[in-house]
Amino acid sequence: LPPTQKRHCAASACSPVTRFPSPFLSPSTNMAAARRFWVGGNWKMNGNKASSLALVDLLNAASLDSSVETVVAPPAVYVSAVRDRLRKDIAVSVQDVYKCESGAFTGEISPAMALDAGAEWTLIGHSERRHVFCESNKLTGEKVKHALEAGLKVIACVGEKLEEREAEKTNDVIHEQMKHIAENVADWSRVVVAYEPVWAIGTGKTASPQQAQDVHKFIREWLASNVNAAVAEATRIVYGGSVRDNNCKALAQEADVDGFLVGGASLKAEFVTIVNH
Repeated sequence: LPPTQKRHCAASACSPVTRFPSPFLSPSTNMAAARRFWVGGNWKMNGNKASSLALVDLLNAASLDSSVETVVAPPAVYVSAVRDRLRKDIAVSVQDVYKCESGAFTGEISPAMALDAGAEWTLIGHSERRHVFCESNKLTGEKVKHALEAGLKVIACVGEKLEEREAEKTNDVIHEQMKHIAENVADWSRVVVAYEPVWAIGTGKTASPQQAQDVHKFIREWLASNVNAAVAEATRIVYGGSVRDNNCKALAQEADVDGFLVGGASLKAEFVTIVNH
């Protein structure tokens, strides 16, 4: 990587964390409680203000299963507009944050800024951040730590590339990604783990229900061995990777699939069907 991509802000460049309370934060879930199904829509870098608000209107008019926790992640520049218009039983997420509260980090947003705009969640470690923008496991962990300390809840993403799966290295890859995340989590009730096989994101290919279950089970067993059994039982592990209305029901039947992180289908009415699965 070029030097500018290797630097990723020296520790001395980051200011101490200041907590910015948000009226949209809800109390932490009881770790012993049953896992509530969770569905998030990642709008990625799509649409404009008008189309984003049209999606909001679609969701506002929809009949959604109230037992499902629903979250949407619009582009950062539309977060405030979406939060202002969106029904309050749907939470808003940003798609990424940086590991510092403020500073000379052109183009980045901080957790404090996300909270101030009305976001409750953030994605961290999405495969597009890891592989398009060359973000390391170490940086991903640092982002997780700062986001949680600042008051955001985190959707921590993990997943392997096609060549890693074909080389039977899936579990090794997930182990390293989870290790850097877990080292930076103090409160697992504020974290959802999203398994997104890179080979299934935006490709039309979807992991079979059994493939998804195998990795989700590995992640839960990893949490039991490396964190503790209570966290393993309570933490929600969701699947992402070409989730559609025609495959969500089968995926949701698997014991360790606790929801979905939806990409392209979250830009359509199809997202309502997935939430109601």
